[in-house]
Amino acid sequence: MELSGLKKIRTTIHSKSKKRIGRGYGSGVGGHTSTLGSKGQKSRTGGNIPYWFEGGQLPLRKRLPHTRGFKPVTRKEYMILDLADIKSLDKENIDLADLIKQGLVRDVKYGVKVLGTGKLDKKVNLTGFEYTKSAKEKIEKAGGTAK
Repeated sequence: MELSGLKKIRTTIHSKSKKRIGRGYGSGVGGHTSTLGSKGQKSRTGGNIPYWFEGGQLPLRKRLPHTRGFKPVTRKEYMILDLADIKSLDKENIDLADLIKQGLVRDVKYGVKVLGTGKLDKKVNLTGFEYTKSAKEKIEKAGGTAK
């Protein structure tokens, strides 16, 4: 029998599989430093540094300009149209295509909202718009309809 011919003995579940860190010099790992190095924030208890920490320099979140307020995701941004602008059109029945043709409205994402600023003297029938209360009242007072 020779030493080179011996098979390696595999360790079993019951044998010591891990080295226990931080259990003194007898554990064979670290001694009093317990593999944490010597001194510094990371060697202390509770010395976990968050991933966004930048070593004391001014953090990115403070370097960037601040945006104030909150815009909800479900917010709809309408193109705004005044009653004074509608007054300039010579038609009685007005829809979105007429406004685009006249150049009063261009980029329509969610639609057009009619505001009640200005006076309306003639009868106008509007279809396919959003209205404020005052705009709807003024249109109906002039004899028109707002659908």
